[in-house]
Amino acid sequence: MEQRTSEMLAISRAGHDKDTLYVVLSYDDTCVWLADGKRKLLESPKKKKWKHVQVIRYLPEEISAQLSSFESDAHVRRILKDYRSWQERRREGSV
Repeated sequence: MEQRTSEMLAISRAGHDKDTLYVVLSYDDTCVWLADGKRKLLESPKKKKWKHVQVIRYLPEEISAQLSSFESDAHVRRILKDYRSWQERRREGSV
């Protein structure tokens, strides 16, 4: 199986980490490797089956740009924080 890199976010839908937002580091046909910069770091990502995650399909341009090149756990945390604040602004109707 070929492992591919990605520029996606995903939410865990099963397990003890249910509803946790992650950056998708890579994936193959059966699994994804996830990091949140806190509990699951870039050096030791979480492996989850596709059926246990929900990929976020729509990302704003600024988040997509950040996902194209991140190098540290701090940057992963910043991406997730920026996405959450964008989501909150969207709920309030200001985006």
